[in-house]
Amino acid sequence: VQLQASGGGLVQAGESLGLSCAASGFLFSNFAMGWYRQPPGKQREWVATITSVSSTGYLDSVKGRFTISRDNAKNTVYLQMNSLKPEDTAVYYCNAVKSDGIQYWGEGTQVTVSS
Repeated sequence: VQLQASGGGLVQAGESLGLSCAASGFLFSNFAMGWYRQPPGKQREWVATITSVSSTGYLDSVKGRFTISRDNAKNTVYLQMNSLKPEDTAVYYCNAVKSDGIQYWGEGTQVTVSS
């Protein structure tokens, strides 16, 4: 099982960044996919989820700015981040979870937003 996140980087406040997470080793379409983040010195927090039927949910502070999507044909989940703020600076992780509790985590990708 592998979840490979990519797309992080350094941007200025107000700019956009897109993250991708390519999955392998499990039946991607059966899993809800999520993005989490861990800001410096803080605990990891949930950011967004897209279910196996493409229902979505977002952390209040990113609603209207971030969009999660998935492509089951490519086994990939995306996070489009617009109007980035310095407080969005964090290591971003993708997550896969199934209704029976099976869960996988990927390695993180750093997003840094300068003011």
